[in-house]
Amino acid sequence: MIFTSVHPPKPSFGPSSGYPPAAELPEAIAELKRQRRAVILAHYYQEGAIQDIADFIGDSLELSRQAAGTDAEVIVFCGVHFMAETAKILSPGKTVLIPDLEAGCSLADACPADAFAAFRAEHPDHIAVSYINCSAAVKAQSDLICTSSNAVALVRQLPADRPILFGPDQNLGRWVQSQSGRELTLWPGSCIVHETFSEQALLQLKLEHPQAEVLAHPECQQQLLDLADFIGSTSALLRRSGTSPAPSFIVLTEPGILHQMRLQVPGKTFFEVPGADGCSCNACPYMRLNTLEKVWHCLETLSPAIELEEQLRLKALAPIQKMLAMSV
Repeated sequence: MIFTSVHPPKPSFGPSSGYPPAAELPEAIAELKRQRRAVILAHYYQEGAIQDIADFIGDSLELSRQAAGTDAEVIVFCGVHFMAETAKILSPGKTVLIPDLEAGCSLADACPADAFAAFRAEHPDHIAVSYINCSAAVKAQSDLICTSSNAVALVRQLPADRPILFGPDQNLGRWVQSQSGRELTLWPGSCIVHETFSEQALLQLKLEHPQAEVLAHPECQQQLLDLADFIGSTSALLRRSGTSPAPSFIVLTEPGILHQMRLQVPGKTFFEVPGADGCSCNACPYMRLNTLEKVWHCLETLSPAIELEEQLRLKALAPIQKMLAMSV
């Protein structure tokens, strides 16, 4: 994996520094987007203000595929770095920008490529299934990529006589194991957001709002999934909030999704679950590094840009293509 090595200087945004005032940023971004022939992608976990200026809002793979299908020359991926890498894997001829190069991912970062290679070497007869929330270098070592929405269906299709490695999220892996009936050897990784929800706070919310349906992402720990009424990917949780007859929802995933839930079903009520420390702030700190100012700045400077060596890109593309073929 190769990133551009030089960060643009951190600007003091405002009229005196030559950057648009906050109130003018959406319009200024739209004009730069037009000039650059760019498309802006926003993951569901981004701040509402970023979602509001995006061309596409969704989960990471869905966004990368949508961008690949456009004639845009530039992709601005408002998410974290493995998502921007995936966009580059699928769109090698486009310039892929990320507003803040420091927007990493605790899950992806906890699965270094060299350590994953050693893990594979310890289990040479296993099929390696990797959750898309991993680096391009880990994807390149995988036999199959999955998402939280298709992992169970894909694992069920794998040969019954072949053992399976699953990484990097052990909580998702345990859920896939329980739903698929296949035994998985799990990489011991997890997402800091989904690991820190408070079970006590969830029980209290259920007591206070008995009509509320509990929606949970499968990256959550098992004791929280046991209390959920519906488990699914972020997109699935959003759809469920619209189709369920429940008047309110307790949502166990990153709270950025609440912006879309409230926009799409304004007549319903949504509650986020605080962390184990009692703080109602389970926002992903990496996702929150992206701001409207940084979106403007990356379009202005066309940096930071994601670059991948072609050999690595092709190796990372192969298990993604296999996933797509198996998902037809």
